[in-house]
Amino acid sequence: MTTKQIVLASRPKGLPNPGNFKIINFELPEIKTGEVLLKALYYSVDPYMRGRMNDAKSYAPPFEIDKPITGSIIAKVLQSKSDNFKIADFVAGMLPWQEEMVADENILKVIDTTIAPASYYLGILGMTGLTAYFGLMQIGKPKAGETVVVSGAAGAVGVVVGQIAKIQGCHVVGIAGTDEKIRLLKDQFGFDEAINYKTTAHLKNAIAKACPKGVDIYFDNVGGEISDAVISNINFYARIPLCGQISLYNNVEMPMGPRLQPMLLTRSVLMQGFIIGNFKEQFPEGIKQLAEWVKEGRLKFTETTEHGFEKLPAALIGLFKGENTGKMIVEA
Repeated sequence: MTTKQIVLASRPKGLPNPGNFKIINFELPEIKTGEVLLKALYYSVDPYMRGRMNDAKSYAPPFEIDKPITGSIIAKVLQSKSDNFKIADFVAGMLPWQEEMVADENILKVIDTTIAPASYYLGILGMTGLTAYFGLMQIGKPKAGETVVVSGAAGAVGVVVGQIAKIQGCHVVGIAGTDEKIRLLKDQFGFDEAINYKTTAHLKNAIAKACPKGVDIYFDNVGGEISDAVISNINFYARIPLCGQISLYNNVEMPMGPRLQPMLLTRSVLMQGFIIGNFKEQFPEGIKQLAEWVKEGRLKFTETTEHGFEKLPAALIGLFKGENTGKMIVEA
């Protein structure tokens, strides 16, 4: 059986371009005992993938040239030689960018599509939701009445962070890049205030106005000048979950910004970087809580969906241009 596969053709310098990817035909191996044949349904597209396109040491190994990109995928079982999976099961796993694939049973888990749509297991009930939940609850430690600022607030993680903060009784301010995203944050996701950083001349002052009591928790998804402006308004004993730095991922040279350490020092601020794998032992707890909030209607989610396997490279590039609201997904 032959299928299509997307491989890394070359390592990007700056923003990735279509030439960094290549679609090839790939012959699938025979299914062995303990394996299943899958048909991919939904592909997750995430900012961390940009780092893996570099040949640099990180928490995850780099993608290899002429080898497939890998990511979180929801798939349907077409054939099974596993006692754990049957034909027509919906499964999730870290899998290659292919239309069909043979996968080992040990890297897959069955998902329950009666709780939520299958694609939600790439977002709010998957790594995205868990990142928001553990980053805010374990590092941010929100208390009722505190002020929480979220950068990249209209992204997949940001919209969940803001809503969880509201559930905890916090005043929530989101930062995003279009007026439409600002409207969605306030009208659909319940943020108290939202700021369009692209049309705001003095971001530091705008944040001060939106946060009259200062900032107690800053959930940092973007870094750069936005984070400089937020941290200028930080309170004593504030917490900063450091989740992402998407504004810097495509920089060829690292820009110089304000020296923030004196402010963190003198205001006794905690800044802690994390990756979701730090909390893997607690995943069942997180998924259970997120699912309860979804069922109760307290936690809403949105997706930007591209259609067609060939759209995967463009969808990944689009993340860094702000083309998504909520989770970026490609539907096969």
